[in-house]
Amino acid sequence: MRRRGVPRKLEYLAEAVTEAEAAARWYAERSPSAAERFSEELDAAEVAILEEPEAWPTFDQGTRRFLLRRFPFSVVYQVSEHQVLIVAVAHAHRRPLYWQPRIHRPG
Repeated sequence: MRRRGVPRKLEYLAEAVTEAEAAARWYAERSPSAAERFSEELDAAEVAILEEPEAWPTFDQGTRRFLLRRFPFSVVYQVSEHQVLIVAVAHAHRRPLYWQPRIHRPG
C-alpha cells in the first residue's frame, strides 16, 4: 500500500506522446479551438490521474483507463509506487488494445 503524501512522477511512453501530438495536430487542422480544448482536457486528465490514480477502473493487463469527456480518446496508464506511466492516448474507435505490447510487466 502506498503511503499518502509520497508524490508520484508522471511519465509518458514515447508512443503515447506521439499519439497525443498526432491527435492535437488533427484537431488543429480542423479547428484551432478544438485543438486547444483537446490539449486542455488532456492536461486536466493528467492532473486528475496524478491526484487519484486508483480512482479509475482497472482495464486490460493491469492498466487503468481515464476516458476523456469531450473527445473519443482514453488515457491508458500504469501505476506504481512512485510513478504513473501513460502507456497510450488511444482513440476509442481504432485498433482496440493495439498498445498491449507496450505494457511493462514487473518481475
